[in-house]
Amino acid sequence: APALRGGRWLGTPGGAEPPAARPRGAVVLLDFFTGGCVNCLHVLDELRGLEARFGAALTVLGVHSPKFPHEADPAAVESAVARLGVDHPVLDDAALHTWRAYAVRAWPTLVVVDPAGYVAGRFSGEGHAGAVAALVAELLDGSGAADPGPPPPAPLAPAAGLRFPSAALPLPSGALLVADTGAHRLVEFDPHTGDVLRGTGSGARGLRDGDAAAARFSAPRGLALLPPDVAAACGWDVVVADTGNHALRGVRLADGSVRTVAGTGRQLRRREGGGPALEQDLASPWDVAWFDGQVVVAMAGTHQLWAFDPAPEAARGVVRVLAGTTAEGLRDGPAELAWLAQPSGLAAEPGGAGLWFVDAETSALRRLARDGAGPRPARSVPVVADDRMANAAPLDAAGTPSGYEVVTAVGLGLFDSGLRDGPGRVPEGAEDAAALLQHPEGVALAPDGAVLVADTYNGAVRRWDPAAGVLTTLRAGLAEPTGVLAVGGELLVVESAAHRVVRLPPPGGEAAERVLDVVLAPGEVRLAVRLPAGQRPSGGEVDGARLAVAAEPAALLGDGAGEGPGLHRALRVADGAGGGVLRVVARVVACAADGSGAACTLRSAAWLLRVRLAAGAPRDVVLDLPAG
Repeated sequence: APALRGGRWLGTPGGAEPPAARPRGAVVLLDFFTGGCVNCLHVLDELRGLEARFGAALTVLGVHSPKFPHEADPAAVESAVARLGVDHPVLDDAALHTWRAYAVRAWPTLVVVDPAGYVAGRFSGEGHAGAVAALVAELLDGSGAADPGPPPPAPLAPAAGLRFPSAALPLPSGALLVADTGAHRLVEFDPHTGDVLRGTGSGARGLRDGDAAAARFSAPRGLALLPPDVAAACGWDVVVADTGNHALRGVRLADGSVRTVAGTGRQLRRREGGGPALEQDLASPWDVAWFDGQVVVAMAGTHQLWAFDPAPEAARGVVRVLAGTTAEGLRDGPAELAWLAQPSGLAAEPGGAGLWFVDAETSALRRLARDGAGPRPARSVPVVADDRMANAAPLDAAGTPSGYEVVTAVGLGLFDSGLRDGPGRVPEGAEDAAALLQHPEGVALAPDGAVLVADTYNGAVRRWDPAAGVLTTLRAGLAEPTGVLAVGGELLVVESAAHRVVRLPPPGGEAAERVLDVVLAPGEVRLAVRLPAGQRPSGGEVDGARLAVAAEPAALLGDGAGEGPGLHRALRVADGAGGGVLRVVARVVACAADGSGAACTLRSAAWLLRVRLAAGAPRDVVLDLPAG
């Protein structure tokens, strides 16, 4: 077994290399994973069981070997380890040195190293916990768990704010419901003030029904509102994709009570599925949406879309496969023959004509519609299967024709990603001009019919124009956006890695310049932009605010022009310039100063200052950022 080399360590004192990094004298289990792979997420749950069984007798080490460029970013690795709750040491193998040394070819892969330092077993994919446990027990002289080790860590208590939120849902009351994934709960808050109105879920990880305070979730992600007549019949209003519990949960808005409406709490490991909802295993449901008279489920764990037909309160609902064969790849056509790859976000068109979804692993934007409804691809999408993916290419398992068809708008394959605007479909041989995404996880419909994509690993919000067939970038520089909404002419973005929901101005919607007449003394002048009372810049003034200053004529300013961080600027007004115009633009992510609010807002304002110079005039200019 080669030594683990080539990167930094996370989860060790001072980032020091753990003794087991040069495997000798202990049973070591290596987990080669990436932060965005749903199969890797499943294996992490399996590892928790192994760690609890064997305790200190088994050393578990993670090796984070990136697939996407974003996953090689040090901050992204740290965020993934925290978001996934990995509590054993992790090697940041950004350059894939250890991946190559162990000749790994699939995500995830588990490698067992015996006390003599030799590789004793290798397991690609998920579902191998039993085989790994048997091998480890044998290497420990058949004793099973020699040392129970320390007790498992206590459940994370909910923070005052959010922790790796995933999605947001506008409610009829005007409130916003957020899936607070990292804190295993839902949070309902006022999107205007950021005040928390109610929390649903105790914050302890688990599967428990009951009232809002007692219920438990496990990494909930997707949210969907049922039509009023369906909700009245079912007795609950919101369906939640409870990803870590492999279940769907129903929430009644009147009192926040929670019930399980589909799933058993066990992960589905067979290719076939369907039947009574509460008797059917599910596999990491990632998102949910009401479409065509049913709840569509992005079943990320099996690379499929499923349908859930809720039933009246006294009866049981049913679930069934809607699209996908379980093959992981990119192939269009009849839904029952299409290949998907970790579907992660869903958005139904108004009127129910089609359902847009994103496939994270193929970095693709796709559409499900009735056969013949909507645009068809200009060329066939290539079949993509690669043995670097552990579960890439099982055989087709066509079921009864559903009448639905899958068409890809943007995306080329499992290993094609990036940040590039342009056409989605291009002639064969011109793929270098095609638009690219990088592991998108959220999608929404804009009022003008455009499709908004939370391009997670690119840290951007993208806009797809179905009529023109072109993808553009609306906003970049975001921290792993996983959800996007168009509400009341504004864009709300769930910035998962920044633990917040941000309100962005609409495209082209920067505020008009406010014209002010000011008299200033020549020389040093202090410019400041003041936030509304009770607000502060997110992350501090340096990281959370930008200020741009320009002069007309340019000679008006001897110093201080240009764009930079902060809301304060020292200017030097040139003596003898005779006056002119200063243009000031401020942008700041503003949050509640006391940390009580769950939402932060990107505010921007522009001023045109008509400057007249006079000796003895003030040397301070204070501009108030509007509260609205």
